Amino acid sequence: MAYKGKIEFAHERKIRERNTTVYRICHLPIWIWVFFLAPGPLTFSLFAHGFNRYNAMWLGVVLIGVFIAGYFAQLPGCEHGPYIIRFDEDKPNPLYRKVCYTFAWNAALNFALLNLAGLVIAVVTGTWYMKQIYNTAYFAILAVVLLFGLLQQLPRCKRSTKYEGIERRYFYGTVWSVTIAQTVLLILWKALPRNHTIDIAELIVYVVVLASVGVLAVKGRLPRTRPILPGEVIAE
Repeated sequence: MAYKGKIEFAHERKIRERNTTVYRICHLPIWIWVFFLAPGPLTFSLFAHGFNRYNAMWLGVVLIGVFIAGYFAQLPGCEHGPYIIRFDEDKPNPLYRKVCYTFAWNAALNFALLNLAGLVIAVVTGTWYMKQIYNTAYFAILAVVLLFGLLQQLPRCKRSTKYEGIERRYFYGTVWSVTIAQTVLLILWKALPRNHTIDIAELIVYVVVLASVGVLAVKGRLPRTRPILPGEVIAE
């Protein structure tokens, strides 16, 4: 089926030769969050019971690693200048981009799938098993995501940046969908009492938000979700 959504033309995009210090610093919180979320059961404990010493210890490790990588321009968005200048250029994809975006895919997909599974099971059985789900399934999904990343089969994690103009919309569309849906779900979880009717309502809202934001992303109506036609010099 032909794409009928909004598009961008590469030649209309402003060329940027260097990333400002502010631009580079603003990307650090993104990667801090991505890697802080990596140990899923620990993250579940954070949202379920609050911040503890293990969260603090892991956050310290992440901060050190991210700041060092950022200082040496080994994080996407923290480079001294844009790495991708032509979205259709068959350019080697650096290892740091593959690693970072693999873990970013895990952060986007793993929690969304497990929360969906927890909601469905709660609605069907009337019992919540979120802790058990995270303890048993999180690392299995993480292993699958890491395997696909290692095999260079994830968007933005491939050997070449040739199809970046299309692959980035898959990534940002997913991020928009799961971030908004899970934020709404967290608000409902904290604000509403626990009963079966509420569980059903939360499942419906979660699925509707995921689907509706996904549709907007597919149509290119959200930032960075439009395909970029190649051929001209641009900067991301």
